[in-house]
Amino acid sequence: MEELTERAILVGIITPDQDERHTREYLDELEFLAETAGAQTIKRFTQRLNGPSSVSYLGKGKLDEIRAFIQREEDAEREVDLVIFDDELSAKQLRNIEQVLKVKILDRTSLILDIFAMRAQTANAKTQVELAQYRYMLPRLQRMWTHLERQGGGSGSGGGKGSVGLRGPGETQLEMDRRIILNRMSLLKQRLAEIDRQKTTQRSNRGRMIRVALVGYTNVGKSTLMNLISKSEVFAENKLFATLDTTVRKVIIDNLPFLLSDTVGFIRKLPTDLVDSFKSTLDEVREADFLLHVVDISHPDFEDQIRVVEKTLADLGCDQKPSMILFNKVDAYSWTPKDEDDLTPATRENVSLDDLIHTWMSKLGEDCLFISAREKTGFDTLKKTLYNRVRQLHVQKYPYNDFLYPIE
Repeated sequence: MEELTERAILVGIITPDQDERHTREYLDELEFLAETAGAQTIKRFTQRLNGPSSVSYLGKGKLDEIRAFIQREEDAEREVDLVIFDDELSAKQLRNIEQVLKVKILDRTSLILDIFAMRAQTANAKTQVELAQYRYMLPRLQRMWTHLERQGGGSGSGGGKGSVGLRGPGETQLEMDRRIILNRMSLLKQRLAEIDRQKTTQRSNRGRMIRVALVGYTNVGKSTLMNLISKSEVFAENKLFATLDTTVRKVIIDNLPFLLSDTVGFIRKLPTDLVDSFKSTLDEVREADFLLHVVDISHPDFEDQIRVVEKTLADLGCDQKPSMILFNKVDAYSWTPKDEDDLTPATRENVSLDDLIHTWMSKLGEDCLFISAREKTGFDTLKKTLYNRVRQLHVQKYPYNDFLYPIE
């Protein structure tokens, strides 16, 4: 286990579009992200706003409250190392927040990028992460050079933007850094294009087999399921983004071979730069013939997670592919019956698994299964269903092989 060395404060906002319950759940996820990155959460702050302030994300009073808490911790010789915000911050917001709080500031995107950098193992993943980091950094370069203010007068003294001879060292260094980053990004894009060509060649050489891709929210058990179906040893861990590189295995159920791939997990507010950078990884999803959407049914917010995955698949143009939902972790599902005298509306936490199965999920019919990859619950049914689905797709694609694979 990684040692938790940094002490962190989490910050989120409650808005008309995001109620208190959702904000709490988002901060739970942010805390899990922070833990994955090696930070220990010591305090949370939230504020009710119509929307984030374009200047400082929070109101001045709330920032002062956070600063006072940091000061009390420092007075008690307990260091606060960083403050993490649940939304992506602009360069202006970052600069203004740092001026008040005087500690390291991270937003959700930079935290995810940090985890991706930590998890990247192959040259492909490292290249993709580096490109995403530069894309994030580029519009925020100005903030890094605020200590090198332009010298020789501002707009009031005739030294405004573009005044030749009056540009200070900060602006010169900023332009130099921007050029370096742009050149580096160009090199990384060329490298990724070459990797993409190689992967396209690899995919075209895989023979006439149906491709099945495991997709889903991060930490729903895709890698564990991959190990169970393919009898392989793909790295699986109870941490977010344990898998960055796509793993592809040849699987044979009875006499029917197909390819099974485990892909990077999706998450709320997944940065666009990451989606763009991981194009070659996500191409496994685009080129799949069948999608197995894995859902952690024990998670209290699993329905929101389903919507996040479905939106991401739609953004990738994969929402019309044949698919089925695997509700995983039925062994971890928990619920609390309501007291008879409790007249408040029932919540998901008050619904048994049997009752839940008979809600909207019952309309999915054969397009969903309830399993536990860890306990192998429902595995035989999954294998039989997977065989029939893959066989149907195979016969559609290669009809002359119909006699090879009998219907089960």
